[in-house]
Amino acid sequence: MVSFRDLVSGFRELRLEPERPVMVHTSLRAFGQLRGGVDTLLGALLTVFPRIMAPTHTYNSMLIPGDGPSHNGMVYGSGHSLNAMAEIYHPDMPADRLMGALPEALRKHPLAKRSKHPILSFAGIDVDDILATQTMFDPLAPIHELHEEEGYVLLLGVGHTVNTSLHFAEKIANRRTFVRWALTPEGAVECPGFPCCSLGFSEAAPYLADITRWVRIGPALVQALPLREMVDIVASLINGDPLALLCPDPACERCAAVREELDFSGD
Repeated sequence: MVSFRDLVSGFRELRLEPERPVMVHTSLRAFGQLRGGVDTLLGALLTVFPRIMAPTHTYNSMLIPGDGPSHNGMVYGSGHSLNAMAEIYHPDMPADRLMGALPEALRKHPLAKRSKHPILSFAGIDVDDILATQTMFDPLAPIHELHEEEGYVLLLGVGHTVNTSLHFAEKIANRRTFVRWALTPEGAVECPGFPCCSLGFSEAAPYLADITRWVRIGPALVQALPLREMVDIVASLINGDPLALLCPDPACERCAAVREELDFSGD
């Protein structure tokens, strides 16, 4: 069984500078039997990394309209069931289950703050200045700030397919983004800057191997990457190959839209 002491010892073995902010992505199941569950994991993280944040995205607020911009990676008018189940965003809306248990535990921590985006929010402790940079028109601004502050990304039992910060590398490389819509107390609002699919991000791992620190904590592989170097490497990769890191699923509407745009510009 993995204990609090095991976690703290493992995190310290990564030898990250404790004053720098850390973006965390995790799978609780990857640790197997964890004494105390998610609260133990969060407590251990805060013991070693006092400035911590995680994505607390809320996809339940999303709507699909009847029409909108072209090449937008969605089928307009296909959201009858989704729209009927959409929830009005509010600041206390739980993080989507796809985020895992840790982001929700972090969001509920008494010292935590949360950004205000109705779909792509982040929550964290002692990172108020970072969270405050996010706007409706620049949802990835907190990752930009992490980049400027030379923060880290921690992958706890997960791979790069959940590494949200790689979307900022796509932005630097000028990969197209999308418009989405969220249900808010003011009605449906337009949310530009929605990123592309992340299911192809696992292909980035070999390019990032030299800057990745890792340790085993119980059965879980824990990886730490300096965000600035990681983003710069992946942005260069996409600049060199505009198709890099797109997922192979032919049914993926966002990756298909990026490919279509590249085909059109090539003509």
